[in-house]
Amino acid sequence: MKPLLRSATLALVVTVGLTLAACSAGSPSGGTAATGNGSPSSSASPNSSASGAAPTGTITVFAAASLQRTFTELGKQYEQDHAGTTVRFSFAGSSDLVSQITNGAPADVFASADEANMAKLSTTDLASGWPRDFATNTLEIAVAPGNPEHIRGLRDLTASGVQVVTCAAPVPCGAATAEVEQAAGVELRPVSEEQSVTDVLGKVESGEADAGLVYVTDVEGAGGGVDGVPFAESAKAVNTYPIGVLKESTNPELATSFAAYVRSDAGRKVLADAGFGAP
Repeated sequence: MKPLLRSATLALVVTVGLTLAACSAGSPSGGTAATGNGSPSSSASPNSSASGAAPTGTITVFAAASLQRTFTELGKQYEQDHAGTTVRFSFAGSSDLVSQITNGAPADVFASADEANMAKLSTTDLASGWPRDFATNTLEIAVAPGNPEHIRGLRDLTASGVQVVTCAAPVPCGAATAEVEQAAGVELRPVSEEQSVTDVLGKVESGEADAGLVYVTDVEGAGGGVDGVPFAESAKAVNTYPIGVLKESTNPELATSFAAYVRSDAGRKVLADAGFGAP
C-alpha cells in the first residue's frame, strides 16, 4: 500500500471509532433509556416522586360493616398524618363487597371480617400479594338496655316469644353464628337474617327484635343503645380480619401505605380501644 493511501485509511478508521464511542456514551439529555425488556422505562408515578416521597392522592377502601366506626377514625388520622391524601370508604357485609369487587366496582383496598371472603378474591387473582391479618372479633348477644327479656345465653334465644335476629349465612357474622349454634347444641329460629352486622344491631336498637347476634365491637360502639350479653361458646368462632391491596388499584403505593397504617401501632390502638383483639 502506498504511504498516502495508508494514511488516508488510518484517518478514516480513527474518525469512525471516535464517532461510535460518542454514540455509545449514552442517550441525549431528556431522552428515555431502554429497560432490560426493551421497553422504555416508565416515568415516576404521579402519586409519588422518584426521590421516594410519600404517596399522595385518593384511594377507596371497601371494608366490612363492623369496621365502620374504627376505619372512619383511622381514615381521618391517616389523612392528618399524610398530607395530600384522601381515604374514601364503602362499608357493607364482606360477602356483598366481594360481589361488588368481582363485578368491577373500583376499589383500592379490601378489609374483610373473615378470611373466607378474602380468599374468594385471592382465588380470582383480584388481590395483589398476600393479605395480612390485622384484628380479631367475637360474637356477643345484643339486647335492649336493661335486658328486659332476661337473656343469659344462647339457649335463652330459643324461648317462645323471643324475637332474635342474626346475619345471613354468607356474611361472616352469619357463619360465626352457625359455629356457635353447633358448639352450644342449639338451633336458633331468627325472625330475620340480615346482610350485615350493623343491620342486626339496628333491629335491636329500634326495638324490632329482642336480641341479635353481633360482634363485641358493635355493642361497644352502640354507645348504650344496647346491652351486651357474653356467652362461652363465642370462643369457638373467632373471626380473623385480613386486609389487602387490590390488583386493579389505581394508586397502589397509597393503598399499600394505608394498609400498613392499619397494622401499625397507631392503627392497632384504635382497633383495641374499640374492642378488637390482636390477630
